[in-house]
Amino acid sequence: MTYRRAAIPALIGGLLLTALLWWAGASSEALRLPGSQSVLGFEQTAELARRLAPWTYAPASGGTGDATVVDGSYLSLRTTAMQIRFCAVLAFFVPGALLLARRLPPVQGRMPATLLALWAWGIVAGVLAVTVSAPWLIASGGRGSYRILPQLASVIASGRQPLVAAALVTAVVTALIARITAKGAGNLPRADVPARPARQAATAGTAVIAFSLLVLSYESVAAAIQTAPAPAGLLDEPGDLLRQWLLLGAWAGPAGVPFTTWLLYRAADLVVLALVWWGLRRLPGLLTRVTVPAMAAGAVSATVIGLLVSQSLRIALDGTGRQYGLLYAFGNLGNGVPAALIWGVAAGVVATLTLRVALRREGAAGERAAGQTPGDPQGVTGPAARGGES
Repeated sequence: MTYRRAAIPALIGGLLLTALLWWAGASSEALRLPGSQSVLGFEQTAELARRLAPWTYAPASGGTGDATVVDGSYLSLRTTAMQIRFCAVLAFFVPGALLLARRLPPVQGRMPATLLALWAWGIVAGVLAVTVSAPWLIASGGRGSYRILPQLASVIASGRQPLVAAALVTAVVTALIARITAKGAGNLPRADVPARPARQAATAGTAVIAFSLLVLSYESVAAAIQTAPAPAGLLDEPGDLLRQWLLLGAWAGPAGVPFTTWLLYRAADLVVLALVWWGLRRLPGLLTRVTVPAMAAGAVSATVIGLLVSQSLRIALDGTGRQYGLLYAFGNLGNGVPAALIWGVAAGVVATLTLRVALRREGAAGERAAGQTPGDPQGVTGPAARGGES
């Protein structure tokens, strides 16, 4: 699909995602009405307001980056931060959606893959927007020089739950529009990739994700990252920020819990790896052309979807939804997206390089086999052999 055709759904999707997040933030004002607490309850109202606070222009009390000092300059910084945040959502979503709609058009059986990829990319775009706007939001609280890196990590970790829902709606609309625009784009064939090289590429890419999920996320290694030394001053205490961008999970040994329960939680981690492997295995055959950017975007999307599925399984295992309500239970949904971006890009690059090497080897093996005849291991053809014998 051409860039012009792919740009239409990408731009509409970016505008829709920005509008949905703005609407979610603006709707938090309605939670302050007297009737809200009587309908939802005090705890649910407070929890919902906290979830929506990262997307609202109005400062809330008690959070990181909140304008605790009533001063026009701080409030203007908050406004600037939110303007940057919403503009960044559009700026980050459109290029990724453009790439996915062009290389993974929702036709010829690719609609589910396109939908999931766009959903994951919408979440990534929102997290990146929160990240780039975080310095202004921190400064709006009047504490811009106090423990800047822990504050930055706290801001980056906020606002995930409204983002997951808004990105899902955006993905559905974007994929449907992309399907319409792709109808007149002619033939959009899938790339012809043999099964063996695709499996090798998927295994190599999944190994990159496993390094973060199984090695770096182990409690002793994660603790070492958390307490990583840094020079004293403005950029001290980088542990929280490093955990945000390096760890896809957290796990420990079965001490203190039943072994079967521990196995269930570890199975949720293995689900991430299984989905990433399956996504990387199928991705080369779904793309119209296998390129490094397309494979990297696909690997990021597969990692994010794997994390969402794993976190949903954990919610079902915990049973917190029955005890505290669904709003509280889904509080951790969307965690690990910054690390999924880092390791997903690395996994996509490794998978692409592995695929190209494997295809080159298979092509060379095929050429050698084509130049040989049965019983003629040196590749000497019949006439030449007969000439040598005469």
